Amino acid sequence: MLRTPHLYDSNVAKFPLFASPLSSHPGASCTLASPVLEMGLKWNKQASGSNQQGIVRKTRDGAKHSTANAYGQRAQERVLEEEAPQLSESSLSWKTFPGQAFPLGVSEVDSGINFAILSQHATAVTLCLSLPERERLGGLDGGMMELPLDPNVNKTGDIWHMCIKDLPRSNVLYGYRMDGPRGWHQGHRFDSSIVLVDPYAKLVEGRRIFGDTTKKLSKFLGTYDFDSLPFDWGENYKLPNIPEKDLVIYEMNVRAYTADESSGLDPDIRGSYLGMIEKIPHLRELGINAVELLPVFEFDEFEFQRRRNPRDHMINTWGYSTINFFAPMSRYASAGGGPIKASQEFKQMVKVLHGAGIEVILDVVYNHTNEADDANPYTTSFRGIDNKVYYMLDVNNNGQLLNYSGCGNTLNCNHPVVMELILDSLRHWVVEYHVDGFRFDLASVLCRGTDGTPLDAPPIIRAIAKDAILSRCKIISEPWDCGGLYLVGRFPNWDRWAEWNGKYRDDLRRFIKGDSGMKGSFATRVSGSADLYKVNKRKPYHSVNFIIAHDGFTLYDLVSYNFKHNNANGEGGNDGSNDNLSWNCGHEGETDDSTIKAIRSRQMKNFHLALMISQGTPMMLMGDEYGHTRHGNNNSYGHDTALNHFQWGQLEARNNNHFRFFKEAIKFRRAHRVFGRETFLEKHDVTWHEDNWDNYESKFLAFTFHDSSEGDIYLAFNAHDCFITVPIPAPPEKRRWFRVVDTNLESPNDIVPDGVPGIEGTYNMAPFSSILLQAK
Repeated sequence: MLRTPHLYDSNVAKFPLFASPLSSHPGASCTLASPVLEMGLKWNKQASGSNQQGIVRKTRDGAKHSTANAYGQRAQERVLEEEAPQLSESSLSWKTFPGQAFPLGVSEVDSGINFAILSQHATAVTLCLSLPERERLGGLDGGMMELPLDPNVNKTGDIWHMCIKDLPRSNVLYGYRMDGPRGWHQGHRFDSSIVLVDPYAKLVEGRRIFGDTTKKLSKFLGTYDFDSLPFDWGENYKLPNIPEKDLVIYEMNVRAYTADESSGLDPDIRGSYLGMIEKIPHLRELGINAVELLPVFEFDEFEFQRRRNPRDHMINTWGYSTINFFAPMSRYASAGGGPIKASQEFKQMVKVLHGAGIEVILDVVYNHTNEADDANPYTTSFRGIDNKVYYMLDVNNNGQLLNYSGCGNTLNCNHPVVMELILDSLRHWVVEYHVDGFRFDLASVLCRGTDGTPLDAPPIIRAIAKDAILSRCKIISEPWDCGGLYLVGRFPNWDRWAEWNGKYRDDLRRFIKGDSGMKGSFATRVSGSADLYKVNKRKPYHSVNFIIAHDGFTLYDLVSYNFKHNNANGEGGNDGSNDNLSWNCGHEGETDDSTIKAIRSRQMKNFHLALMISQGTPMMLMGDEYGHTRHGNNNSYGHDTALNHFQWGQLEARNNNHFRFFKEAIKFRRAHRVFGRETFLEKHDVTWHEDNWDNYESKFLAFTFHDSSEGDIYLAFNAHDCFITVPIPAPPEKRRWFRVVDTNLESPNDIVPDGVPGIEGTYNMAPFSSILLQAK
């Protein structure tokens, strides 16, 4: 137990007098007796409207408050009488103590339940509580008890705190009302009418069912659980600890993975952490060994529907809109189980994934929150607690929010308070939930100072790299932001940070679709992007290679559409990238033309093969293994439909062709260490069968990766629209070439893991095809 000796002695704190009325909800009437040593809370159906010698005042929301006169220093009680029609009459006696400043959030200490929240600029803080019996969030307006904190008693530095004895050890809902300076131009956005979520809440309660339209405007409040037994990770449990050079990452969305009826799962677990457990066998069959989960921190899927706007028909299904950085998404619990169950089931999911040899990497969003901009704010936490601390502001422009995230606000990541919040959050997910790593969304935001200026050595980036608890974790940056800070190959890294290699994505797309002048760039990317990462002690695996991610086209759409088709998003097609480096192979969208369909099939295999043979860490997108389509929508974040949901029927239908190729290519990579080197290629490691580097029109490249123990690997990629007769180099002594891959052949001949012998002299390569030969 953490203790602060000067705060904990035999004395019990006096409850403060109130110079101003309590802020409360409509319908609540509070009678205040006097300063107290002991606080009694009495619920009484008849209490509403009773002034009991109190001074009645109105707050901004019109609620009446009764403040009783104080009758001397020895008065022992404060009585709150509030209308509670859903409860039978009962009384509870609690003692309050000043509490302690650390840890932030809610903690169980010797004297009870401790609450601590940091605000540098707040002048008044009120702790709001709702008892376990009052579970229905829609009924909170009449049922929150409010405990103002005395800055002379319940404050240490910038931290406000209170400890309550005999408070239930779980399921209590809590939040804070904060007040402070109203100088908008100074960056303050205090509004004491709003009950705010504690930034350090480890669990958050909201609506229970994902997409439940009957609770579209549900409130979000913190909660805690000290009743449950510690999670049983098991006697034989161990972390996978997969070396970075061996990772094959699968980017996926927890809900979308099993939400579709085609998953065949019980409706109660579709789209849940438990649903994902049921489908781990697919991940094992595919052969990946790490999942990168789209955001699983608490978010509000209905945030677009809180006011009329062009997007008010959409449901946020990707989750890039964080409410709280510690709490697992509660609506990913099975059967509407709520936050405690979500926490337990998330751990169960991690445990089973680890048992299957699969690491868990979280896509984390520390660049902005859900609270939007000043024009249409959605205040749930940080904005109302201390806007000037948590967000970047333009002090020269009326204290307006800076927007480097494209989402209306930018988290002030290198402010000491926010920096510690981020570190505490990351440590929590590692210690409590055993996750193996993090991918940081728009990570260039974390490289900006408090005024938005780019920093050469951002404190938060260094702290993450050097932190002892995070030392075992994979840390991956998305090295750009919406303010134009593009840091691919230049991200401050301390030889620890890996990067999403956006140049790899772009160069691979351009070469394989047949753009001229891309051969040299293609060679550089598949050989490990040494031009970007061969510096200091960086390694090839610090390049996270990808062709497809959640943003943009799926792999099928990349070869089926020249243009985005985003009208369903409600923004007139103005959202999403216009430059996708895609090629529809001769027809926009779906077609019955067998020739076009054959080219598309080859191109998808070409992309996947190139990804799997490249030096660096490969990452693929959920659904690409069967050819998932979003029908040309390259920004599908708001569609909780088949547009994003994994289609298990399509997987089954393509199991023996497309899916078979994808899983065999992954397994071939993992079985041959030549593709996962710890060091960059030297001259003796690769032979480029090329004397035509300067030919702008050349769209063919062949090369051999050398491996004396496992056998050389020969690869050739033909991005021309014609056949090419390719001279095959002589195999190493006492070995023969075996054809493993030819993307022009029909399944199962397109990939034969053991290889087909008889390859000598030359090979006739089809247009838009690739081959892989192994020397045996």
